[in-house]
Amino acid sequence: MTLQQFFEWAGNNSGLVAGYFMLIPILAAIMWWVAQGHGHEDPWRYIYSVLIYLVCIPGIFAFTLSLYIFVFQRGDIFQTDLLLQFLPILSMVVTLWLIRRNVSFDQIPWFDNISRLITILFITFILMFLADRVHIYSITFVPLWQIVLIFIALVVGIRYAWTKLF
Repeated sequence: MTLQQFFEWAGNNSGLVAGYFMLIPILAAIMWWVAQGHGHEDPWRYIYSVLIYLVCIPGIFAFTLSLYIFVFQRGDIFQTDLLLQFLPILSMVVTLWLIRRNVSFDQIPWFDNISRLITILFITFILMFLADRVHIYSITFVPLWQIVLIFIALVVGIRYAWTKLF
């Protein structure tokens, strides 16, 4: 299945997709109400972790895809698919806000993996944007494998600096 086929499937089954992205914030709200004041305890932390992963992976993908379409492909904002580009991001923001009201993200297991993913995607996007604007790939005489090594070294270096900074 290609990405285009997945988007076509999601467009044909919009009720399932919309239900999924509306169900997760509803579950987070129910969890906030049920576990109010006890969100830092064990069973609730793991449930919050599952909810975060269920909403953040598609939300981060939708955000990255939207940035790619608008920045690199010069896409028209009026052609935005609300179901696949806006709803996952909105669902992610609402879910994280509801969870944050009951428990600190530091107490949620594996939340640091999501923050690392966001950091690496952000760094990669910035480096790709700079490479696109500078056109370094068209004027270089360096072999491709060396450019890839430089890119990996930059990502690792920036990631290391980011962890030291925060």
